[in-house]
Amino acid sequence: MVAFAENWEQAKDYETLLKSNDIPVIIKEQDEPEQSEVKGIAVMVPEEFLDEAHVVIESQDAYDDFYDFALEDEDEGDFDSDIFSDDF
Repeated sequence: MVAFAENWEQAKDYETLLKSNDIPVIIKEQDEPEQSEVKGIAVMVPEEFLDEAHVVIESQDAYDDFYDFALEDEDEGDFDSDIFSDDF
């Protein structure tokens, strides 16, 4: 297991990401929550691809975090600020 997804959409996103990097992947919903403390959908890869899959997912998560941060900064911008005024 490489990750737990909170929902099917996230699981499918992981599946697409891993497959695009030539990593075989299976997603499976946890049927018996008492077997694990973590609830969700298991994203699984063969053991020989586990390290590579972790790197791919972590890299994508870091990119997504950066993109979210950039959008937050853009939303805070004020395009009516004085820097755009014509004081020539």
